[in-house]
Amino acid sequence: MNAQTAKRIETAQVGSLLADGTRVTVTATRRPRGGRAEVKCSAPGAPAVAARMAQVARLARHTEPRHDSREQVVISMDRAPGPHERDWELAVVLADRIVRGLLPQQEGMVANGWSEAWELGRIEGHDLRGAPSAALLGGEGNLHHIGAFSGQPDVAACVSRARAWFPLHSGGINDTLGWVEVSVYPLGDAAPEDDAIAAPGLDSARQAAVRQALAGARHFDGQASAKWRTTVRFSADAFHGNSYELALVLADRMARGREFLPRGRIIATGCSSAWHAGQVEGVEGLAPKCALIGREAQAGDRVLLPRAWEGELPAGLSDALRRKGASLACIDRIGII
Repeated sequence: MNAQTAKRIETAQVGSLLADGTRVTVTATRRPRGGRAEVKCSAPGAPAVAARMAQVARLARHTEPRHDSREQVVISMDRAPGPHERDWELAVVLADRIVRGLLPQQEGMVANGWSEAWELGRIEGHDLRGAPSAALLGGEGNLHHIGAFSGQPDVAACVSRARAWFPLHSGGINDTLGWVEVSVYPLGDAAPEDDAIAAPGLDSARQAAVRQALAGARHFDGQASAKWRTTVRFSADAFHGNSYELALVLADRMARGREFLPRGRIIATGCSSAWHAGQVEGVEGLAPKCALIGREAQAGDRVLLPRAWEGELPAGLSDALRRKGASLACIDRIGII
């Protein structure tokens, strides 16, 4: 596990080489949080890059055994990389860890690497060609996990994650099944578990709603259990309503080993004003969402709908799902599936 053994400094800088051969400097500073976001990022004239910087930093924190929300880390770039470049991601992760005392500062550090699985601590590759010998490069044959920087093992196997699907209905051809993925990693300190729930990419209101739903549903477990650092990801960040909540709660329960796994997918829609009591309530859009689920369900899928919908379900939906090899249940509580 990563331990806070390095000297804590106020400012950390890590360089990264861009596709055109020039260097970008990533600077991280820390200050008392004071009710602000844990991570704030900026890139000159590139808000999309800044958003990705914040997402990478938050995801890469997932495998840290301790959580300290008392400080805000501000991360910036002195110039904006190209919109499709990602080799700077490793520099952001390292700068964030160095300024918080998790890694030592090394003068002139240059790092290039990217990942689609930062929440697992994995570094999947780099795009730089002809890199200088002193550069830190990510990927197989180089540095393939974050722990390698401090002589720690690859902790990806300690991360448990699960997905559940829910209908995204907008009234048009873009209707589809979206997914929510919950990853959990043991939290080794006494920090409040609610503070260790992150949903990178979502706005503050949606993040608060995600934390509230998970905190309530975990309270319903009814017993003291392990604490988790939790990262939540959605297939699409831009959607409306709260019908994703049941899928979110079920994905979290599967990741924590408190729910049976289906042969295929769990497809669920529903919300609750009382997750702490385990209640499942109905949502809007019964007809189009049922139609979408009926079209998209596959063999092995388990479809879970609110009990409040049971009397209004389209005729033949259950039989149609059964013929596909899927199952359907209407529930009014979690934990009894």
